[in-house]
Amino acid sequence: MNSPRPGDYIDIHTHDFRPVPGVFAVENIMAHENRDPGAINARVFTAGIHPWYLDENNSSPLLAYIREIASNPNLIAFGEAGFDKLRGPSHEIQLAVFDEQVKIAGEFGKPLVIHCVKAWNELQEAHRDLKPGTPWLVHGFRGKKDLAQQLIRRGMYISFWFDFVVRPESSGLVKSIPPERIFLETDGADADIRDIYSKVSADLGLGVDKLKEQISENYRELFMKKHAL
Repeated sequence: MNSPRPGDYIDIHTHDFRPVPGVFAVENIMAHENRDPGAINARVFTAGIHPWYLDENNSSPLLAYIREIASNPNLIAFGEAGFDKLRGPSHEIQLAVFDEQVKIAGEFGKPLVIHCVKAWNELQEAHRDLKPGTPWLVHGFRGKKDLAQQLIRRGMYISFWFDFVVRPESSGLVKSIPPERIFLETDGADADIRDIYSKVSADLGLGVDKLKEQISENYRELFMKKHAL
């Protein structure tokens, strides 16, 4: 299944694909796993170099892997890629490899999925300096409303951290984000995307079916629209 069907729940980011009726899941491949994308060619996926698995010795082969699979038609976005101040190599190494992934995404006209931990200034500086030609989707977001608005003003999309978004305290953040910028995910955890949709639809004052329609439209806009090359 290469695109969502009407009425599907969309799980925009998972690391542990398990078919569930009525759920369209986008699996993320990490470059260090060196997986054969042909093994999942029946469905769409994203692929990138995660900062946790990067060091000063492996950046070249990891980037070569990303370039090797970049033109795969079922690869809908690059990443997750980004910055992490709690785990991974120096910021200089993370930035250099992130820069290359932004360039590859621009060359192939595909979005970039972002991983960011305690490095939001660095992420926004990179966006300002690199002037990416394709949109970014920040996955696993659980930050403040002001930060979310800053990212949205830069044209980014937001996918909420699965565990945070089902808590009552997330409601204010959810309400503050335009529905046309929202995605939902399980991140491969033992979570049910249908429960996440129910919580977010209640926060937004939308029926679940309306939220499905909105996120399907967001998917078409971000992943099926031709971006500038």
